[in-house]
Amino acid sequence: MKLLIIEDDEAFARTLSRRLAKHGFDCHIEHNEEQVIATLESVEPEYVLLDMKLQTLSGLNFIKQIKAFNNSIKLVLLTGFASIATAVEAVKLGADDYLTKPADTLLIAQTLLGKENMEPEELPKERMSAERLEWEHIQQVLKANEGNVSETARQLNMHRRTLQRKLQKKPVQK
Repeated sequence: MKLLIIEDDEAFARTLSRRLAKHGFDCHIEHNEEQVIATLESVEPEYVLLDMKLQTLSGLNFIKQIKAFNNSIKLVLLTGFASIATAVEAVKLGADDYLTKPADTLLIAQTLLGKENMEPEELPKERMSAERLEWEHIQQVLKANEGNVSETARQLNMHRRTLQRKLQKKPVQK
């Protein structure tokens, strides 16, 4: 199970590599964004853990190239700057999943391997669906704006009627 970790924080990448190796991954690390494609070609990984914010580029710039190299690679985007917009964009570009930092090693392993390939005692708690995450975010912004739908819509870069429709729906199940 070859895993390529594309992360510019060298200490974090080494720690992640050691921890994921305990889950059976053969980890390879690339810190230099200019070497990502060359390393991808030499390692030929089955899995890629891609940081969203590299030295000067966004990890989003590499998703299509990685999938073009081998569409069966399981690609997970890892970011400390989470937003619904980037999660949607990452999935549209071809990422298989999207995790926010801090994400524990078990959650990362589960996401890379899928639940069916992990032992029951290793499985972390369920994550929220993207729809539930969106619902929670809307509620948080609405509360911060003291219920002002127009201001909330502006801050979410959403049409006011779209926001009103979303607010009329019942909360999405986790």
